[in-house]
This record gives sequence, structure tokens and C-alpha cells, in this order.
Amino acid sequence: MRHPSLRALAVMLSVTSALAGCTVGPDYERPQMVSPDQFRFVDGQAQAQTLADAPWFEVFQDPELQGLIKEGLANNLDLRVALARIEEARARAGIAKSYYYPQVDGQVGFTVRGASGDNNAERDESVTENLSYGFSLSWEIDVFGKLRRQRESALALALAAEQNRRAVLVTLIGDVASTYFLLRELDLQLEIARRTLGLNDETVTYFRNRLDGGVSNRLELDRIVANRALTAAAIPEIERQRGLAENWLSFLLGRSPGPIPRQALSLGETLPPAIPPGVPTALLERRPDVAGAEQLLVASNADIGAAKALFFPAIGLTGFLGGMNGDLTSYLGGGGAIWSFAPSLLQPLFNAGRLKQNVAVMQARFDAAIAEYQKAALNGYREVANALVTIQKLADIRQQQQLGVEALTDAADLARARYDSGLANYIEILTADQELFARQLQVAQTLGAEMRARAELYRALGGGWQGLPQP
Repeated sequence: MRHPSLRALAVMLSVTSALAGCTVGPDYERPQMVSPDQFRFVDGQAQAQTLADAPWFEVFQDPELQGLIKEGLANNLDLRVALARIEEARARAGIAKSYYYPQVDGQVGFTVRGASGDNNAERDESVTENLSYGFSLSWEIDVFGKLRRQRESALALALAAEQNRRAVLVTLIGDVASTYFLLRELDLQLEIARRTLGLNDETVTYFRNRLDGGVSNRLELDRIVANRALTAAAIPEIERQRGLAENWLSFLLGRSPGPIPRQALSLGETLPPAIPPGVPTALLERRPDVAGAEQLLVASNADIGAAKALFFPAIGLTGFLGGMNGDLTSYLGGGGAIWSFAPSLLQPLFNAGRLKQNVAVMQARFDAAIAEYQKAALNGYREVANALVTIQKLADIRQQQQLGVEALTDAADLARARYDSGLANYIEILTADQELFARQLQVAQTLGAEMRARAELYRALGGGWQGLPQP
């Protein structure tokens, strides 16, 4: 004849097996996101080919820049933090999965109990000692999917941490490249300033000699000296900016402030043609911040299911199997083996709306996560459009600025020739030198901004993490 407890266990397992596939709460579906047919400021039809599909070492051909990026990937502290966050998220996902299975604990207990009595004749005292040992089991059966939803949320958070690591990689590569290009731009500005200062020194010497020879006046010399001082003052300012950029790049590389090796930049440097950015809809999967926002949305959706599962009964099993030694076993006349089995069902009946409000909290978080996801996607489209229009218009600006530099260079030579011939005064030389210096600095700044815009386009498209080893 079967034991009643075994029949009860068989019935409970049959019921739970039938309900095991029941998971409350909504299943995740990606929200509708209106995507443009092609990126703004793109000529022609959108192409599947995109700059972001190329590894960073193919996009940035400068060997010194490649070395700096490799150093940053190896030593950057933000990247180390992101890797630690991944390990934490994976461990939390493992914790969530562990609740699927029974928990078994070993138990050992020793008790001493004494009793005494007084019958006015003599005092009776008795002491009993017992040792119990065995294994206890506790298990929550996930009938309505609460544990499954919690693990789904934990897995999504782990994937979001991985996307955050990719976002840090993309940002790091973009920041290192942009700062490197800024340093090259400042080097070019410093070269222009020093070259102009040398020309100003020659002009000062020329007018001082004329003053000493009695063919010039003090006003001319003072104006020329003041112009020379203006150029000289620009040099330490450029050096200051260069030092700050080197310190920032050193920080990105995870090392103390110091000099950064780099190639020289020239005004005639040819920039590579822009590569089509690709199809806008692919940006949702390629950009790590958008993909990470979606994983947070998946986690919030799963949290709603876990909150709704709290309305349903919680079914659990507890048991113990072990033995006992001591006075009690002698009293019972048995071998000292003990066991227990206790199924339980807990159904919430009244909690003043706590569970309902908990669902409302999770729903609000989900609504916020949808907005964050949509915001990340729209911001991605905006950043790509900004980079594209910046590249296009800076190229037009630089072309016109270079024409101006050529004209002003010729004007400066003509002004000196006219002054020597007595056809012009010193003001023409002064004005030509000042305008030429300012225009050369503008060309250098525009050239540097163009290079940084290309790095920004690569970052905005979500490029940079392809081909990198997984943690």
C-alpha cells in the first residue's frame, strides 16, 4: 500500500508539471521605431556598405595612431570598469538561474536538556544529550514563471553590460583619434605661428634699420613691433592647448601626463573620400548604446512578468533526511533515522495593494525604458547626420580658405614690393601680414576639424568594436 505522503507528492508533481509552461506577463516585442529611408545629407541612394563595418585599424591608417589606440584598449580605466560590470552582471545572471534548482544544506545539531524535581525527600535530576544530523532540502517550484522572468531580466542586464563595454570601446577609439587629430592641428598652428613670427622679426629688423638710416619714423616701427608681439602671444596659447590635449590623451591611454608621438600635419594633406554611412535601420543593431538600451527594455519587460507572478500561489517543497543519536533514540527504541517532507502553498490574500503597486512600478520603468530606447535611436540618427553635414561643409569652407591664403600670400609679397618702390605705406604690409596669419590658422583649424569629423562619423555609426576579442 502506498504511503499517503507519497501519493500527495505524486499529485503535486503532476499538477506542477502541467503548469510548468505557464509564464505570466508579456513576452518582449521590439517597439516600432520609425527609421528614415537614408541618412540626411547623403547624396544618392543609401548603400549597404558602411564605414562602421571596417575595423578601426583599417579606418585609421596612421601607424602612430594605431599604436595609441592599442595602448588605450589595453590600459584604459573606463574599459576596465566596463569589464568588471560584465563579470558582475554575469554573476547575477548565474544567481538568478540557481533558484531553478533545489537548495540542499547539511545540518548538524547537538542539544543538552536537563530537568530536576523536588519531592521533599531527595532531589531528582536528569540530563539528556542528543545529536542530530542530516540534509535539508528547500525548493520553490516555478509554476507561474516568476523565476524564469527574473532570470530573463538578469540575462538582459548582462547583455546590456556587454553593450556598454562596446560603447566604451567605440567612445575610447573615437576620443583617442579625435584628440590625436587635434594635436596634429595644434602642431600645424604652432608651425604657422613660429614661421610668421620669424617673418615678423625680419620685418621689425627691416624697419629698425630704416629708422636708424633716417628714412622711416618711430610710428612705423612701433606698429610693426606691436604686430610681432601679437603673433608671439599666440604661440604660448597654442602650446597651452597642446599640453592640455596631450594630458587628456595620456589619461585616455591610462598613463601619466607626457608627450605623445605623432606625425606632422601639412596644409596640403589630402583627406580620404567619405564612405557611405549605410542603411539607417542597421544603426539600431550596430550602435552599442541603442542595443544596450534595448536590452534594458527587455529586462524591464521581464520584471513586469515577475511582478505579476507574485499574485499567484507560491508552491514550495521542504524536506529533511538524517539521523539522531543519544537518549531519545534509546527511548524510541529505533535506529535513529529521521525524515520529513512538507509541501506548501502560499497564496497572497490581502497586502493593501502592495503587489498591484509593484506591477505599476515595473510598468512605469518599462515605459521609461521605451523612451530611453527611442531617444538613443534618434540620437544616433542625429549624430550621424551631424557628422555627415560637418564633413561636407568643412570641405567647402577649407577650399575657400585655401584660396584666400593663396591670395593673401601674393598680397603680402606685393605690399613689400610696393613699399620698397614707394607706391604704398607700411600699413599695407602690416594688414597683409595680419590677415595672412589669421587665415592660415583658420585653414589649420578647419583641416583638423575635418579629420575629427571623420572620426566622429565612425563613432556615430557604431564602428570600432568589430573584430575585438570578447571578454
